[in-house]
Amino acid sequence: MSKKKVLVTGGAGFIGGNFVQYMVSKYPDYDIYNLDLLTYAGDLTKHRDNETMENYHFIKADIANRDTIIPLFEKVKFDYVVHFAAESHVDRSITDPGVFVQTNVLGTQVLLDASKHVGVTKFVHVSTDEVYGELDFDPTTFFTEETPLQPNSPYSASKAASDLLVRAYHETYNLPINITRCSNNYGPYHFPEKLIPLTISRVLNDEKVPVYGDGKNIRDWLHVIDHCSAIDLVLHEGLNGEVYNVGGHNERTNLEVVKTIISTLGKSEDLIEFVKDRLGHDKRYAIDPAKLEQLGWKPTYTFETGIAQTIQWYLDNKEWWEQIISGDYQNYFENQYKLNR
Repeated sequence: MSKKKVLVTGGAGFIGGNFVQYMVSKYPDYDIYNLDLLTYAGDLTKHRDNETMENYHFIKADIANRDTIIPLFEKVKFDYVVHFAAESHVDRSITDPGVFVQTNVLGTQVLLDASKHVGVTKFVHVSTDEVYGELDFDPTTFFTEETPLQPNSPYSASKAASDLLVRAYHETYNLPINITRCSNNYGPYHFPEKLIPLTISRVLNDEKVPVYGDGKNIRDWLHVIDHCSAIDLVLHEGLNGEVYNVGGHNERTNLEVVKTIISTLGKSEDLIEFVKDRLGHDKRYAIDPAKLEQLGWKPTYTFETGIAQTIQWYLDNKEWWEQIISGDYQNYFENQYKLNR
């Protein structure tokens, strides 16, 4: 029997990279293809061990380049596509929304055409809870799969558009698909423009930590490995055409997250600096994962165990994140930070 061929787009990124590691380890009888353009947040150092594995393959390519993607699908004939590749930073989408439309919408459409062309067994589109918009601070309200899409940033609007394209290809062409919408992820190899890795790296360097507004915006946090196990389950057991929300009931305000990291590292809260709030900053996200739990999924990390492990990972891998923040990101962040002051 021939090996299953799994294409993971965005496999040099944070969540996609962790998923590639997860799949290469768990499924030695699958061929895992990591496709990534290696833009500013792409990093292959996380795959140094994978490069020695016979079932790991890397392809540098742009998902929006039809002349590359269609022949690639014809040549390899992938069985499964797990689509992570996306521009994902809200702040960047506010300053340059066109890039998000190009990658997140047009890139997804190219992948859908290629998948339809070769007849893939399953196309899993990894989306975000941000497509639902925002919730108020009522702790009894949650996003479900039936919540209307009401995106509030160019990033979330581009993801909502790609979600609808995926649904349309299922309804129109009978392409076998699933869509997953996850809450905020954290864990190893997280590019330090997002809240948790940014806070850890700046606190370790005794630098000010910018907190938008009053810091009371709430996010539901999920360890990236729990997200990987959820996508694995949906890939193999998800009902064709269905959407599955992925969340861990770990709601925290942004300020609580920052204070937890500062306390764990034994630093002073004087490092916190409140800055002008982000445009269109959603108040609260919270996921109801009951539908996915009915498939048999449960998170293994609490926020307390997960954040402790993540902080320790950054302590053990200081050279990695120091190299990351010494490059393009540092210039970008400083420019954004000055605008917010």
